[in-house]
Amino acid sequence: MEILKLIIKIIDTVSNFIGKLLKYKIIYKLTGVFFTRKFKEAKRNHKYAILVAARNEETVIGNLIDSINQQDYPRELVTVFVVADNCTDNTARIARELGAVCYERFDPEHRTKGYALQFLVENIKRDYGVESFEGYFIFDADNLLKQDYITRMNESFDAGQKIVTSYRNTKNFGDNWISASYGVHWLRTIRNEHRARSLFNLATRIQGTGFLFAHELIKDGWNYVSLTEDRAFCADAVAQGYQISYNNEAEFYDEQPIDMKIAWRQRVRWSKGHLQALVETGPKLLKHIFVTGGAANHDCPNAPWYKKLFNNIRLRFMSLDMLSVVYPRSLMILFKRIAKYYLVFSLILIGWQCYDFDFFKIKTLGQTIWSGLHFDSSAHGEWSVIGIMTLSAFYASFVSYFKNIFTAVYIYFIERKHIEHIPFIKKVWFCITFPIFDIIGKLSLLVALFKKVEWKAIPHTSSVKISDIKNGASLKDNYTTKT
Repeated sequence: MEILKLIIKIIDTVSNFIGKLLKYKIIYKLTGVFFTRKFKEAKRNHKYAILVAARNEETVIGNLIDSINQQDYPRELVTVFVVADNCTDNTARIARELGAVCYERFDPEHRTKGYALQFLVENIKRDYGVESFEGYFIFDADNLLKQDYITRMNESFDAGQKIVTSYRNTKNFGDNWISASYGVHWLRTIRNEHRARSLFNLATRIQGTGFLFAHELIKDGWNYVSLTEDRAFCADAVAQGYQISYNNEAEFYDEQPIDMKIAWRQRVRWSKGHLQALVETGPKLLKHIFVTGGAANHDCPNAPWYKKLFNNIRLRFMSLDMLSVVYPRSLMILFKRIAKYYLVFSLILIGWQCYDFDFFKIKTLGQTIWSGLHFDSSAHGEWSVIGIMTLSAFYASFVSYFKNIFTAVYIYFIERKHIEHIPFIKKVWFCITFPIFDIIGKLSLLVALFKKVEWKAIPHTSSVKISDIKNGASLKDNYTTKT
């Protein structure tokens, strides 16, 4: 029992220290309410390659390529590359018919998106040369791009940004509480992280799709093949001294799961990948908090001393900031709560043996637990501890749940111009259920610790086209559930 109390105390101490260390993030949230970085009109148009890893995506791949072909950016400066990864359908044929360069890959042993991108980059390097394109976009097959997407992203790239992410919207927001929760989650990240970090010239995080990077980042190939290649890419880039910016005007859409089984499978994969990223890149980020190795000034070796000093401090902070993204603090909090619940139940068993308890003393028991709040352990012994810890645990869960409800309300209000029309009563329901999304995320972290996780494709079945969104058509009417 004493050992368990000591473990809880240690976890509490470490968690509280990290929590206080990360208090600065409130600045991100406040800044994100009002400000984001703006980019000037580009002076020149750059040449880009678009990379798409697709597995059995014949339903949606055509709509993505159509939205790319309809961009207001010079078509001759954009080349679409698709890797049909272990496909058994018509993905490759459709991609080629719509003008994409398509490579087919068959390797059932290495099934992550990272391996598919690695294969695609190797083929581009062989047939075109990586340096033939100034920048590379990465999209998923279910994505749709607004007509000015590349033009807007080109403004960021032309301003000297080497890695840029963009505004991620959801094309099936109103289907059910699951897809709505994903949609709110992406927009929450935009408001709480992307906008401020970009404004302050720091490094935000990319999230799987909808981002652009300079060709120099893959001069040695694509080396990120874990379950969450995006997180490893982010951490490695920051450790090399790159900032990651965000363009609020470049908007794209993607499809979210509507089935709990699929959503759970995806969340467990994300969690496993996040743990892998911590092991792979955590030590490197931790090192760069203290030793930069000159990475801060690789773009400006002849800069004056004060600029070098500022860049050095900025890189160290960026490394700390990215480490806070990679580090699974919620898992530590979950361990702490599990340990506390275990201690509570252990104390209840002790109390059951030592306390004159029967059914008719329920009221007395309740009064005893409540009186535990007064910390009078001499009067109530172990029941005092039970009362304190039980009420504390319930209070923390209650506050966390309602805090996330408020977050959903905030997102629906502040992003109302971007979110498709949803009946008010459904919005209320989506706000009430949104906290479940975070609960699932925390539980998936715990499961991912002990479970062997393999990459599996997420089915995409939406028939929505970019013209449907532009014309204001009902997205729900264009969505069909895969049977």
